[in-house]
Amino acid sequence: MTDQVEPAGGPGADGPGPDGAGFTYRTPDASEQELIVVARPEARLRAGAEGVRSAAGSDVSALNMFLGDEQLALEPLFGNEERLHPAAGQHRESDEDGVPDLALFYRVRGGESRAQELRSRLAALPGIDTAYVKPGAVPASLGATDRAQTPAQRPSGPSGSPDVGESGRRKEGAPVTPDFTGRQGYLRPAPEGVDAHWAWQRLGGSGEGVTVIDIEGAWQLSHEDLAGKLAGVVIGTPIQDVAWRNHGTAVIGVIGGDRNSVGITGIAPEAMTATASFQPLGTAATIHAAAERLGPGDIVLIELHRPGPRFDFQPRDDQRGYVALEWWPDDYAAIRYATAKGVIVVGAAGNGAESLDDAVYERRPDGFPEWWRNPFNPSNQPSRAVLVGAGAPPPGTHGRDHGPDRSRLGFSNYGARVDAQGWGRETTTTGGSWNQPGDLQGGPVEIAWYTDTFSGTSSASPVVVGALACLQGMLKAAGQQLMNPDRARAVLRSTGSPQQDAPGRPASQRIGNRPDIRSAVTNLLPSAVGSGRAERYWDELIPYPPELPPRLRLFVAGEWRNLNDPSPDIRQAVRAAFAGGHPDVRVWFSDDEVVGLVVTG
Repeated sequence: MTDQVEPAGGPGADGPGPDGAGFTYRTPDASEQELIVVARPEARLRAGAEGVRSAAGSDVSALNMFLGDEQLALEPLFGNEERLHPAAGQHRESDEDGVPDLALFYRVRGGESRAQELRSRLAALPGIDTAYVKPGAVPASLGATDRAQTPAQRPSGPSGSPDVGESGRRKEGAPVTPDFTGRQGYLRPAPEGVDAHWAWQRLGGSGEGVTVIDIEGAWQLSHEDLAGKLAGVVIGTPIQDVAWRNHGTAVIGVIGGDRNSVGITGIAPEAMTATASFQPLGTAATIHAAAERLGPGDIVLIELHRPGPRFDFQPRDDQRGYVALEWWPDDYAAIRYATAKGVIVVGAAGNGAESLDDAVYERRPDGFPEWWRNPFNPSNQPSRAVLVGAGAPPPGTHGRDHGPDRSRLGFSNYGARVDAQGWGRETTTTGGSWNQPGDLQGGPVEIAWYTDTFSGTSSASPVVVGALACLQGMLKAAGQQLMNPDRARAVLRSTGSPQQDAPGRPASQRIGNRPDIRSAVTNLLPSAVGSGRAERYWDELIPYPPELPPRLRLFVAGEWRNLNDPSPDIRQAVRAAFAGGHPDVRVWFSDDEVVGLVVTG
C-alpha cells in the first residue's frame, strides 16, 4: 500500500470547475445518507408490514419494540428474503461464488436526521450483526459553482420552453442544431480517441444487441439527440433538479447519442440505453434491480461516488476524498451479484484525488461487518467491476491544455484497482453545463442543449462503456462468446493507448489505458487473413457518413474490402491498373479491411 500523494500544480492538476471552483449537488433529504443494517445469519430475519419475525424462532421482541418506539421501519434491501433463498431458506455470509448473502441486508426508513445515533443502538439488538451509515451519493462530475437561481432564471425544461411542443420535441420552424461531431475527439482513432469510426464500419460495431443501464439521478429524456435507442426510466424516480438532469443527459449522449446530421453521435449509437434513478431505493438496491433486468454481456454503469474515510465521510464541494461506491458492503454485494450474473459493471473511480492503494482504505469502519475486506486491494476478492479514472484529452482540444494526453488529471482517483481511463475533460455531448444551459449550444430549449465541457470520472466512464458496447456488438454479430466481467477487465488492461506521465502525476499513479476498439478486436476476435485479386474498385473521395475516413474500396473474394486513407500514389496505381483493361491488383484482407495490396498490372 502507498502513501497519499498530493496533486502537483500545472495543467491537469486543478479540481472541480472551470477554475478549480467548488460546487454542490442539490439532493432530496432522503438521498443524503442511508442507514443499513446487517442481520445475523442464524436469526433468519423476515421483515414485513407487521414487523420483524425470525424464521429460526429467535426472540426479536426487543428489535420490534425498538422499531416501534422510534417509528422506524426495517425493509429488506434487496427484496423478499424467501425469494432470495428459494430452496432451503438458510442464510450464510456468502455463496460459493463469493457473493455476500443479499438477504442479510436491510435499510432503515425513518429517523434519517438521527442516523448515527440509531446505528449504534440498532447494532446492539438481538438478531442484528451490525449497522452503518452511508453518506449521500452524487454524480462524479466536475462543474461550476452552484449558483442560486430564481424561478424566472431557472431553466424550465421541455414543457416550459417556447420552441417545444407537448410531445417534448421541437416545434416545426425552430432553429436546427449544427453538426458538432467534429468536436468529439474521443470518437477518433487511437491514441486520441477510442476509434469509434472504425468500429461503425464493422458488423455489430455500433453496439447492436447490447443494453446499457445508466444508474444516477435524472435525465432529459426528450432531448432531440437521444430519440433513437433510449428506453427511458426503468427503475426509480428521477430527481427534479437541472444539474442532475444535465449530468445524466451528458452521460447518455456519450454512449448512445443518435447518429444523424445534427448535434453529436454516441460511441455506440445502436446500443439500447435505459436509465435507473437511485431514488428512492438507494444505490445498492438499484444496482441489484438493474442487474435483474439484464442478461450476460449487458452493461450497468454507476455514475455516482460518495465521501470516503479520508475526511470522515463528510461532503465537500471540492469532492476531495470521494471514492467509488463498491467500498461500502451493500454496494459491493450488489455489484458482486451483477457480475456473477455475467453483467459487466462499470463504475466511476471517483474525483477524490485519492490513491486507492492508501492504507486508510484497509481500516474497517465502525459498523462494517467483520467479513468486509477492502475491495480496492487487489489481494482481496474483487467486485469484478471495471473502475474508470479520468485522463487528460490531447492538448489543444477546444483550445485548452490539461496536461499530456492520457495523463492522470489531478482530481482523479488512481491505484492498482483502476482498470481504464476515458476523457476526463472537454467531452462534447448532450445536455447543459452543470446547472446552466449548454455552453456549446444553450438557449431556452433544454432538449437542444449541448456542452463542450462535460468532465470528471463521470465523463470518463461512459467513454469506456461505449467502447465495451461496440466490442460486445461485434462479438455478438460474429457469433462469438460475449465478454464476461473478468474478460472485459483483462481486455481493457492489456490493450489500448497507454497512460502518460505528467509533472507530479507519473503513470505509476495508475488510471490505466484509454480503450482502443481496433486493438481490442484483435485480442478478442480470431483474425484470418485472406487474399485474392480485385475484380473492381470504388474510389470513395467523399465518405459517407462524413465522419468516416476517405476509403479505397476493392471487391475481392465476393465482398467489398476497405483501405482507409489511401495515399495518392496507391489511388493512382489502382486507377491506372483498371483503366488499362487488364488489372492485376492483389489484395490481402482481414474481414473487410485491406491489410496489404500489390499492383502489378
